[in-house]
Amino acid sequence: MSSVDVLHEDNHLIIVNKSAGDITQGDSTGDKTLPDKIKDWLKEKYKKPGNVFLGVIHRLDRPTSGVIAFAKTSKALSRMNELFKAKEVEKTYWAIVEQKPKVDKGTLVDYLKKNKSQNKSYSVGKNVKGAKESILDYELISQSDKYFLLEVHPKTGRHHQIRTQLSNIGCIIKGDLKYGAKTSNKDGGISLHARNLKFIHPVSQEKLSITAPVPKTNLWHFFENNLNKI
Repeated sequence: MSSVDVLHEDNHLIIVNKSAGDITQGDSTGDKTLPDKIKDWLKEKYKKPGNVFLGVIHRLDRPTSGVIAFAKTSKALSRMNELFKAKEVEKTYWAIVEQKPKVDKGTLVDYLKKNKSQNKSYSVGKNVKGAKESILDYELISQSDKYFLLEVHPKTGRHHQIRTQLSNIGCIIKGDLKYGAKTSNKDGGISLHARNLKFIHPVSQEKLSITAPVPKTNLWHFFENNLNKI
């Protein structure tokens, strides 16, 4: 069976732990997308002969790992889109950064503009055309001898928001060469992990809280085992 790390599945949703490097939508590389891998997995699991419906609800950057939800029905897709639009989905990220923030806990508000040709976002003035307000809360929750673990709650969903806003305060994410990291990670990913998704199930109305295990590296496991040791 195709290797898909399924965290939750029901009649309407499938939620998986995305690996760094997986893409949620096709790009110029032509690499197989995560939705296509999941469709293959569902076809195999349920012995489905025809096409499998899978709706993309939200995205994670290619080098980012962690929890991501997909819809198995059009009803779930439209309702989940509404939940995201109404900001009724709580997203928690963990980011390993190269430098300790000046303040251990805070809210960052920036105006970001995407540069399409570079596939990168920049902090710009509020009145610049195309600038979008970007807000996130962060908190320092652990540290090692070289790195620092931040828990991040984005309040808006902008292009490369966490990567851009953290680099703006000197907290460059480990491995994120695009935003100023000194070296790349071995797997080519960055140390940004979508840790948890919380929302009310769009059909059953039950409260869901889905947590994605961290990538299997010594540094991630160190942080997981040493939370709130600062």
